[in-house]
Order: sequence, then C-alpha cells, then structure tokens
Amino acid sequence: MIYRAESSTQTGLWATNTDLNLVRQQLLDLFCQFAYQEGDFVLSSGVRSSYYINGKEVTLHPQGALAIGRILLNMLPLDTQAVAGLTLGADPIVSAVSVVSALESRPIPGLIVRKEAKGHGTKAYVEGPNLPEAAKVVVLEDVVTTGRSAMKAVTRLRDAGYTVNQVISLIDRQQGGAEYYQSVNLQFEYVFSITDIQTRYKQIVIKP
Repeated sequence: MIYRAESSTQTGLWATNTDLNLVRQQLLDLFCQFAYQEGDFVLSSGVRSSYYINGKEVTLHPQGALAIGRILLNMLPLDTQAVAGLTLGADPIVSAVSVVSALESRPIPGLIVRKEAKGHGTKAYVEGPNLPEAAKVVVLEDVVTTGRSAMKAVTRLRDAGYTVNQVISLIDRQQGGAEYYQSVNLQFEYVFSITDIQTRYKQIVIKP
C-alpha cells in the first residue's frame, strides 16, 4: 500500500515570499505532499526500497519550480557562470534557476547534458549557450543516491572544457552520494536530507 501526505502548503503565491526560510519550509511540504511515497519500490539501480521520491512532481510544479529556482540561486557561488544537469531529472531545475537568475538581475545560463550524444548535427553531449573556455559550472540534481548519475554530467562537462567543482541536489538520500563526491574532490550541498523529508512526512501523513 502507498501512503501520501496531506500538506499545509497554501495555493497562494508563497514561493514569492521574501523570507527564503519560509519558502524552504513550504517547499519541504510540497515534496512530502507530492513527491515522497512509502511502499514497496524497485529503484533504477535494481535495489528495493521502502520509499520513493519522484522529484519531477515538484520540479515541474509552478510554485515548486519558482521556490527551487530561488533557493538554489541563493546557494550558488558568486562566480558561477552556468548551471547544468543530466537529462531528464535536472532539466526543470536548471531551467528554473536560470529563469530566476534573470529576474534577480544575476543571469546564469543553463546547460543540459545528454545521456547519449546527439545523433545528428553537432553530435554534442552538452546543449546550451556557448561559454568561455574553463567556465565555472555547478551541476544540479533532483535526488542523489550513490552520486554516480550527476557524476556523468560532471564528466561530460569537463570533457567539454568546463570547470566543475560542485554538485547541488534538492534531496540527499544519504546512501553514499556525499561520501562518493568527497572521494572525487567534489563539493556537495543539498537542500533537504531524506531525514528532513521523512520527519516532516510523519507529521502530516494521512493513511487512506
């Protein structure tokens, strides 16, 4: 059986609030309400799990996208020249941050990293504006488990001549990703840990 949560998230424009701490709390509720499920799941790695997080339920939500864009933009180093991520999970996150950055008069381009090279034209792995050589790019991810997924984006971007030293994820499942990034000398930050999600979920959960 799958359980979902009822959230206190309002339908008003909470994502535009000037207090990012309040925006962060509402975003957490949104993840609990729409993205987090408890049950019996098989992950893409083949491992069974008692819970599943579908980040796209929030990253493609209008208020969720705005909140994510604002929070992640605030986490980026000031010298960031672009944000990027591996398709498909990172696509809406990269777009949200880039759009919000323009609204905040701090325009930061977005790059999308393909899993396979384009089969025609330039046959490129990386899509987006051309950047200066060695431009500093931060990789974004929705959910980090082992860390290998975002590392594919890091590798492709470095191969394209960019400088990548940091990964930021919306959620860290705390299953080895942080330790992996440390082992390859990548800085790693996240917005919520799985503990944050599960603690809040238990506070607002409803069982049918």
